Amino acid sequence: MKITKRRLKGFELSAPCLLANIPCRERSKRRPKSKNSVPKQKKRLDTAAFEFYMENLWSSFPEDKRICFTRFDCQWFTLYMNAKSRIKVLSWIKRKQIFSKKYVVIPLVFRGHWSLLILCHFGESLQSKSRTPCMLLLDSLQTANPRRLEPDIRKFVFDIYRAQGRPEKEDIIYKIPLLVPKVPQQRDGEECGNFVLYYINLFVEGAPDNFSIKDYPYFMRKDWFDAERLDRFCERLHSFGRDFW
Repeated sequence: MKITKRRLKGFELSAPCLLANIPCRERSKRRPKSKNSVPKQKKRLDTAAFEFYMENLWSSFPEDKRICFTRFDCQWFTLYMNAKSRIKVLSWIKRKQIFSKKYVVIPLVFRGHWSLLILCHFGESLQSKSRTPCMLLLDSLQTANPRRLEPDIRKFVFDIYRAQGRPEKEDIIYKIPLLVPKVPQQRDGEECGNFVLYYINLFVEGAPDNFSIKDYPYFMRKDWFDAERLDRFCERLHSFGRDFW
């Protein structure tokens, strides 16, 4: 499907980082890349690049931090959305034993845009006040309406409960709070993947032992970090891949 310049411009204003999936009229001229270099301007991350950086980032966390967490592969949510691979994804998730962890880190990629879902205290009673089972959705592009994913996220979570034989009733599962904190926002249409990786980095470093809605949003605010800190993180992160790309 061809997109007119006028429609493309309007789309760019509302959701710039989703443009990766829209075909353009002009063909791009491919230039040969050095095998051992990572272009400095490479800010848009595909799933292969994201997962590579995620693996390196995750392994850099000390064991006493990681023991409270588990994480999903960045493609699992997308694969779950495909009915043909849904059962397989739920079986992979079962091996993660998410109900024995305080936090579950789930990168989401939807139509080329990255966001971050974190499940908190899913092994606790849904009536608990000190360790509140809830979900956090961190998005660096609030103008794209992060809650558009809520129906799919809630179905995803419900299916996880059911696939693992949990006793909680459907209406209770669907009432688990989904919180969308106002976090720092991306500066252009390509940074969402880097933002998600930095959200993960800072959350693992600063996550409270007991997450309570009473103390929400904790450190997850608009001034959580500035552009300079993000850029330093990206330089360090991308140095991991100089022999990969």
